[in-house]
Amino acid sequence: MKVPAKSVLCLFLALLFAGSMWFYVQHVLIPHQQAEGALYGIPRGNLSDLYPRWLGSRELLLHHRDPYSTEVTREIQAGYYGRQLDPTRPHDPKDEQGFAYPAYVVFLLAPTVTLPFDIVQAGFRWFLFAVTVASVPLWLRTFGWKVSAESAVILIVLTLGSFPVLQGIKLQQLTLLVAGLIAVSTMLLAEGGLFSAGVLLALATIKPQLALPIAAWFTLWALSDWARRRRFWWGFAGTVAVLVGGAELLLPGWIGRFREAVAAYRRYNQGADSVLDVLITPYWGRWLAILIVLALSCVAWRRRRTGAGSWAHNQVTVLILAATVVIMPKASPYNQVLLLPGILLALRQVRELWNRGLIRRTVVGICGLALIWPWLSALGLMVGSFFLPAESVQRAWALPLYTSMAIPIGVLALLPLGSADRAESA
Repeated sequence: MKVPAKSVLCLFLALLFAGSMWFYVQHVLIPHQQAEGALYGIPRGNLSDLYPRWLGSRELLLHHRDPYSTEVTREIQAGYYGRQLDPTRPHDPKDEQGFAYPAYVVFLLAPTVTLPFDIVQAGFRWFLFAVTVASVPLWLRTFGWKVSAESAVILIVLTLGSFPVLQGIKLQQLTLLVAGLIAVSTMLLAEGGLFSAGVLLALATIKPQLALPIAAWFTLWALSDWARRRRFWWGFAGTVAVLVGGAELLLPGWIGRFREAVAAYRRYNQGADSVLDVLITPYWGRWLAILIVLALSCVAWRRRRTGAGSWAHNQVTVLILAATVVIMPKASPYNQVLLLPGILLALRQVRELWNRGLIRRTVVGICGLALIWPWLSALGLMVGSFFLPAESVQRAWALPLYTSMAIPIGVLALLPLGSADRAESA
């Protein structure tokens, strides 16, 4: 079967954009960080975000040590940074890399704790790659959006070639796993697999700040038609109870230790500011976050009886995921993988939005420019590397990140502009 020329061109551009972003990460950003580390004596070990969780899990399961303890934190630093942090050195990182996760994350990592970390690290990269690839067709299926095989490949390539995904894979960030679990859970919810959807969403609470907002929405949805939807709640609540109870048996009093670890994390990360905090100061950021939560709560309440998989239900789901990225503590780019379903849903109706007035057209244009800027600038740096010294290119390392804070805001602003008639009739 002959592939349309337009599809071939789009696939070429997608591969070009993805390749340029890979070039940027490998040959601009990382060399810049290495040069800065050598200049200021900033330590660089394995720099794997999986390592603190893996080492803490190994120490708890194999040696019955408290993963939240100062001693284990020092051992984590020795692997993550290559040495323990020294508070007397002004350029040492402030992030202590403590075990700031719920203790039950050890159950997910248990199969890996007897393996060398090098093997775990390499395998986990490929696992996150596969999870991310699978997330695209899962969301398309949830939305009932049937696209051609060529279009699906293009969407997957662009997703894999986005900076948040590349950063997440490079760091082995559990956020990518959580995003994948949310994708599967939402798809199962839409197709009637309520109990399984609840189980998988409970597993996603290893990062509670990411999973609990969407869990609250699905719980409200389930309570609104308890007789037909209660299986979701039993799957979710039962699995959370098993995880929390099992962790308590392994490490009595872990909840208090976890709360202390989270408080310490916010302290050594300068409060772990959200996107809003960074853009408009923490004071105004908190007030705007409250307004966003109140607005979304009203929308969720109005649509609590809609069917899973309907346009109205999906719109609330992606709005909550986008709002989570905007208001949650720590504005790291890898958390923006949660924007994927919102971007896909907006992309599905982009022509409709473009043709429905100047305001919608302006928001679509601004959001589109913010989304494409990282690829365009990365491509520019890649082309520039053929003509300029590496040091000159590396000095522009921040260029593809200029719109990083604007992208979540743009997606959150764009999603409510979706078809009102679809939402009301769904």
